[in-house]
Amino acid sequence: MKKLYALFLLLILSYKCTSPSKKTTPTKEVTTSTIKYANGFDIRTENGEKKLIVKRVFQKGNKTTTYTLGATTDIEGNSLQVPVENIVVTSTSHIPMLELLQAEKRIVGFPNTRYISSEKTRQRIADGLIVDLGSERSMNTEKLLELNPALVVGFSLHPNNKLYENIKKAGIPVLYNGEWLEETPLGRAEWLKFFGVLLGKEKEADSIFNHIEQEYLNAKKLAQNAQHKPTVLSGSLYKDVWNVPAGNSYTARFFKDANLDYFWSDTSGTGSLQLGFESVLEKGQHATYWIKCGSYGTKEQMLTANKNYAEFDAFKQNKLYSIGVHRGPTGGIIYYEQSPVRPDLVLKDLVKITQPEILPDYELHFFSPLQ
Repeated sequence: MKKLYALFLLLILSYKCTSPSKKTTPTKEVTTSTIKYANGFDIRTENGEKKLIVKRVFQKGNKTTTYTLGATTDIEGNSLQVPVENIVVTSTSHIPMLELLQAEKRIVGFPNTRYISSEKTRQRIADGLIVDLGSERSMNTEKLLELNPALVVGFSLHPNNKLYENIKKAGIPVLYNGEWLEETPLGRAEWLKFFGVLLGKEKEADSIFNHIEQEYLNAKKLAQNAQHKPTVLSGSLYKDVWNVPAGNSYTARFFKDANLDYFWSDTSGTGSLQLGFESVLEKGQHATYWIKCGSYGTKEQMLTANKNYAEFDAFKQNKLYSIGVHRGPTGGIIYYEQSPVRPDLVLKDLVKITQPEILPDYELHFFSPLQ
């Protein structure tokens, strides 16, 4: 009996020693950032590593590229050293984002600096601290290489951009910014966080965006509670074509959030509709407001461009609002530079114009009535 017990115990011990141990797979830590509205990028932390994921930066093509942000730069391996201390940006809409983050001193170069309107950044240009790199499509690569920036933030219609490919071949990292492709106002503004994570100012970017978001949503809520819904016309003629914002466009979204009755809100598309004058007149002649009527500065300029503008009720009743009045010292339109990151001010402008009693103490920022 003792021998049997000993044999049984030996078999049990043998099984325990030879049976495969259960392998445990380490849990992968994934923390997604607070990206709520932007579709073109994301920020995540995976196993302690910060990742910038760029998903849509070209009109055609949705190739996703993931960049590891850390202490070193490896162009081939898609890793970038952060924070970026000196940078070249290529769109005027990038300037206010860096200024909000108090990082404008890191800009060392820009193509066509005459288009920049910001007084703060224009002073840095005048002081020789920001180098003009020529045309965006054919930047002076010799000057760029002399600057040796840690990063070039570009934008392009197509992925096969030879200019940016040559810059990368020269050893300078290039990162595309797709803010201009976002289809919602808050989606565009959220690209502030894109610069925040690159510049080591992620907390500041989150805080600033949260404020912009809250101001936007508050204005939207006030507008949606309004008793009446004014009608609105938009766009203007270029040669014989009237470019009207399509129903799913960025501009149409502003009209919707401002609780306006926009005549082309039920159309498809995120860009513009190309219509003839008669078509627009038939539908929009009796609109109460004509908002974003080109870049004109006066009614006289509009009539000089096309005398038929006078047929619209909004023209007759002085309900015309243009973005062309507020310009920078070199002629750049402030709206194009600042509005992507300040949609709250755009929405408040629209509410103030069409429902002035809702925001009695607010003063227009981007739009001006034409006289």
